[in-house]
Amino acid sequence: MPRRDGLHARARTSVLAALTATVLAATGTPALASSEGDRPMNRAFTRAAEEFGVPRDLLTAVGYGETRLDGHAGRPSQDGGYGVMHLVSNRVNRTLERAATLTGASPAELRTDTAANVLGGAAVLRAYADTLGLDARDRDDIDAWYPVVARYAGTDGPAGALYADAVYDVLADGLDTVVPGGERISVTSRPVAPRKGPSASADVRTQSPDYPSALWVPAHEENYAAGRTAAIDKVVVHVTQGSYAGSINWFRDPASGVSAHYVVRSSDGEITQTVRDSDTAYHARSANSSTLGVEHEGFIDDPSWFTDSMYRSSAALTRHLCDRYGIPKDRAHIVGHNEVPGNDHTDPGPNWDWARYMELVGGDAGTPADGLSFTSYAALRSGSTGPQVAAAQRLLGEQGHPAGAVDGAFGPATLQAVRAYQTALGLDADGVVGAMTWTALLSAGETPTIGRGASGDAVKRLQRALTAALGSPVGVDGSFGPATATAVRAYQTSRGLAADGVVGPATWAALQAGR
Repeated sequence: MPRRDGLHARARTSVLAALTATVLAATGTPALASSEGDRPMNRAFTRAAEEFGVPRDLLTAVGYGETRLDGHAGRPSQDGGYGVMHLVSNRVNRTLERAATLTGASPAELRTDTAANVLGGAAVLRAYADTLGLDARDRDDIDAWYPVVARYAGTDGPAGALYADAVYDVLADGLDTVVPGGERISVTSRPVAPRKGPSASADVRTQSPDYPSALWVPAHEENYAAGRTAAIDKVVVHVTQGSYAGSINWFRDPASGVSAHYVVRSSDGEITQTVRDSDTAYHARSANSSTLGVEHEGFIDDPSWFTDSMYRSSAALTRHLCDRYGIPKDRAHIVGHNEVPGNDHTDPGPNWDWARYMELVGGDAGTPADGLSFTSYAALRSGSTGPQVAAAQRLLGEQGHPAGAVDGAFGPATLQAVRAYQTALGLDADGVVGAMTWTALLSAGETPTIGRGASGDAVKRLQRALTAALGSPVGVDGSFGPATATAVRAYQTSRGLAADGVVGPATWAALQAGR
């Protein structure tokens, strides 16, 4: 997520390869339950399709392409899009407001009520169809809707074509997926031959000037700076908080003030470059001048977006960039947006599999960028070596027990410091940095009361300490979300504390005592 400072002929991997279970082929219509009383999203798509004369499967495919049919509890995407149909409200694209006018629903309803949002999406699609001159016969032909879908992307040109192509991929491949809440949504696969009309000239054919296997759709010149003021030394991993085509479109909007060098699609790993490597994208504040930004389609709280195709394609890109610019393939130089100093974003979030990604890059996942956030903490003793020893040495020094040089070698000075620290806390002074000593070291510092929605350094300290105390990884992203709340309650329960999921004085005291 950036921050400023004939048949459909395109070869593709199935859009649903890692995300859906089966393709429906037995009938020509979606398999719906005999009663839709407990199927509100299916009912919403059926009603909206009938009311506005939009093919139900097309409407569903548009929603799936935008959000995986997840309204994210009314939270906006990075470009101000809401709900499963991603109705947008920003300075350039106003589909949310247009849907309100067309349906009579309030913007608040459209943002948070799925049925209203789906109806609004159908209304906007029908309005575009009328503007483009689709008559009743055209509207019955799903292939005639391609230019309408491209316009729904909120842009003309290649970004719109990318978006429409993705929707028609869903129609071609079929869909059988379970949405948040447990409801199953289906679209029957079919041969498609979209009538692109004027949109045909917008097909993306230009290849990336820096990465030959990527496409090239340049960001608006207001959203990046020509040239660089520092040498490239890092790759920054982002998550878009939106769709692939929508993010590319956002970078083309001069009002956005943001960009990234590359965007990776979830379904098949397709990559589009939007800013030249030699130019400064606006994606990571203080690190813009020396980094390359790689965006990944999806939302940080939904791991279904992080497909095998995405990981492999992105890792190949990162490997290429590291080789080309002499960037070490380690976690000090391949970092998340949340790990860049001066940033308040939390992407790529706890669902991003760093160990797998670094393995695919061919690099070293052993040393995290901050030197402290490991997925597990080993017991350290005299003779131990490595980055976790260096982390312990650093933390001991910060607590007034200097362990000598922070060199990753557990020698006599480190042993003395560990024993002194353990004695001060009333722990068994055995000189071994085990779970209790790690927990105390990692949680040391200020003790503000924090709970769901909190963010910052205190949350990171908490997440590291919980990882050590519970013996299972808690994603360290500085954002107190559901996974962190669950881990807090598990810790509180196991230590006989009130399991309210809030980290107050009693929970901090237990952590900092090494309990």
